[in-house]
Amino acid sequence: MLVELAIIVPVRNEAENILPMVREVAAALSRGQPTYELVFVDDRSTDATWERIQEAARQDARVRGLRLAEHGGQSAALWTGIQATSSPLVATLDGDLQNDPAELPRLLAALAEADFVCGVRVKRQDHWRRRAAAVVARWARKLVLGVDFQDVGCALRVFRRTVLSAAFGFNGVHRFLPVLVAGAGFSTKELPVHHRPRTAGVSKYGTWDRLLGGIVDLLAMAWFQKRRLKPLAHTELKAEPPRPQ
Repeated sequence: MLVELAIIVPVRNEAENILPMVREVAAALSRGQPTYELVFVDDRSTDATWERIQEAARQDARVRGLRLAEHGGQSAALWTGIQATSSPLVATLDGDLQNDPAELPRLLAALAEADFVCGVRVKRQDHWRRRAAAVVARWARKLVLGVDFQDVGCALRVFRRTVLSAAFGFNGVHRFLPVLVAGAGFSTKELPVHHRPRTAGVSKYGTWDRLLGGIVDLLAMAWFQKRRLKPLAHTELKAEPPRPQ
């Protein structure tokens, strides 16, 4: 069966969320939606996450499981999933079920108007410190990079695989992917999406480690955006037919 869509879900210690996510994705992408594979990338979980992925794969042939050889972080897990798939369309979700898979059809439909569609979380179900940090980060991106994405922290995204020509693997790529794509000239679109409270597991990020890492990544991204080579218009010499001797 031709797989049209790869849904990549980095997970670490999310055992209780695996089977519910499989059911929710199946319900969202039923009749009239692209054929898909649901790819869980296990970032060396220390709970029963890998066992739940194996169980899910036995129940649903559309489930794939990839397990990192060592703990690499969310960016490494996401990039591993991207490289291990080949479908023309890609979607990403967080493994905590705060992203609602029911939003996927609406975002997929928006690909008729853009190459990359980002979710924007409305009524975020996060601690006030994380919401405040997101406001500061948006201001900093606008100031330093000259771009204004409302919510680069939202993992709910769909895009054409062709946009990945603008990206490369680095620690932080999961946050800056929309910036890289837009900077290369691909069209982007933001849509409001439902955000749910976490009901199982615990967050893997603290406020300060995310803030400090984000500052370093922001400065590196500013350097890259300034130095990156953009496609330039050009003409090509056309070969003329050989002259008769």
